[in-house]
Amino acid sequence: MTAQMKAVVLTRFGGVDAFELRDTSVPDVEPRQVRVRVHATAVNPLDFQIRRGDYAEHVPLPAIIGHDVSGVIEEVGSHVTEFAVGDEVYYTPQIFGGPGSYAEQHVVDVDLVGRKPANVSHLEAASLTLVGGTVWEALVTRARLTVGETILIHGGTGGVGTIAIQVAKAMGARVITTAKAGDHEFVRSLGADAAIDYTSTDYVEAVAEMTEGKGVDVVFDTIGGDTLTRSPLTLADSARVVSIVDHAQPQNLIEAWGVNAAYHFVFTRQNRGKLDALTTLVERGLVKPVIGATLPLARTGEAHELLENRQSYVLRGKVAIDVVGDTVALPPRIA
Repeated sequence: MTAQMKAVVLTRFGGVDAFELRDTSVPDVEPRQVRVRVHATAVNPLDFQIRRGDYAEHVPLPAIIGHDVSGVIEEVGSHVTEFAVGDEVYYTPQIFGGPGSYAEQHVVDVDLVGRKPANVSHLEAASLTLVGGTVWEALVTRARLTVGETILIHGGTGGVGTIAIQVAKAMGARVITTAKAGDHEFVRSLGADAAIDYTSTDYVEAVAEMTEGKGVDVVFDTIGGDTLTRSPLTLADSARVVSIVDHAQPQNLIEAWGVNAAYHFVFTRQNRGKLDALTTLVERGLVKPVIGATLPLARTGEAHELLENRQSYVLRGKVAIDVVGDTVALPPRIA
């Protein structure tokens, strides 16, 4: 008889009530795959975008979605030599490439898998995989941020922003970020050298003052809106802008032409190399995953609501999902 597992299944595109907790079959393991007992996963903007139907053409229903895994290997394929049963691992499943991580078991190509950092929990590791890989590709591969450069990170308290601040600081950059005034102490604790209250201050003017008119070498856009249009006003000559956000509306980038700016748009690709590099930073204490809320697997819909409406909560970092336990840790609502 085929082994069964609990999984949160997306039955239709729509609201957070579109999920159902079901018994489903555990996938078979192919020669270059491993089967992982999922201890923890997390929620990303990509997940609620998929849930509401933004990528309907890529996701046949019913579907198990989710893009973060931390767990323990329970079975290895016949051609796997890199890992063994019992190894603790973390990774991002192939995006649009089959079942995701909202389940008790997950089968994955071994080339995507990294060894979990030894000094963090499964919840912390699961909160790092997709955002960590995204930050690595954005700052290292695309922007090629270097020691002594200045970077402006939009959205410093988000899941990506909290990791971006730490990685940029570990790379030797001067870090400026945007955050509400009440979060300035928090982002500074992550390594930000300066913070701009985007609710009351024009970040273009603030950057000009902070850099004595020189501008920043890199802008990292995690929030969208008019960021692409206005960020060129903050740039030094030959600077780079990296965006991880879908931009549905046309953007006028004429200001970027005048400073010879380069633009990069990142939809992250998964591989073990980025995870291994992140593991080194985590185990050296240079990067610490930030979790702002945790819920059990059966409450995945609530986890989506928290992230999708994060402006209604005092939420910093990631929303994690405890797959093997019943952890509940919720952020306060903003009055």
